Amino acid sequence: MESPQKKKQRNKWLALINIPIQMGIIVFLSAKLGQWLDYKFINKHNIYVKILTIVGVIIAFYNIARQLKEINKSEEEK
Repeated sequence: MESPQKKKQRNKWLALINIPIQMGIIVFLSAKLGQWLDYKFINKHNIYVKILTIVGVIIAFYNIARQLKEINKSEEEK
């Protein structure tokens, strides 16, 4: 049977591996939404893609910061 410390460390690494995947999904979906809005409400400059991609990146970075803060907090409790 695994020790609780090894299980916590494995969970930490699993969370760290998931961060880039989550970031990619958030940015991808926000860009796709922007493309759909640009198609629906036609404009020359593709403004919805640009704005929503930037918003997606901001949300992704906020999500990363929040997750890393939780990981560091749980590590300090040891």
